[in-house]
Amino acid sequence: MAVSVPSFSFSAASAEYWRTDAGGDSVAVLDIPGLNGRPRQFDVDASLLVEVPTTAGQAWLELTVEFDGRRQWSRRIDANNPGQTDGLDYHQRLRLEAEQGIRIRAVARTRGVRIRQLLVEAREELP
Repeated sequence: MAVSVPSFSFSAASAEYWRTDAGGDSVAVLDIPGLNGRPRQFDVDASLLVEVPTTAGQAWLELTVEFDGRRQWSRRIDANNPGQTDGLDYHQRLRLEAEQGIRIRAVARTRGVRIRQLLVEAREELP
């Protein structure tokens, strides 16, 4: 498993934006550190994109999302769109208290398809 380096942007006038792209790897981890002094609210998105062969047969894809090691969501579907792409997406709003950080982990499992992208993003929603 390759290590993906999260990207981050923040300024006093803008919201935090965290992103990690694991590419074709099966695990993406995004660590958002605690921030002193104020609570924060994030829109968290995880996306799995796979390439489906023209003869997909019994192919499937699965995406599991965890917050601090606790499963939030998991879904497995049969692969569709032979010769094209298929995917799974997850979205949740998350509130962090002042000084609270979190580890978001997305895990992909597949059979008969190739992972093209596994992406986790967190966008802060400012009041």
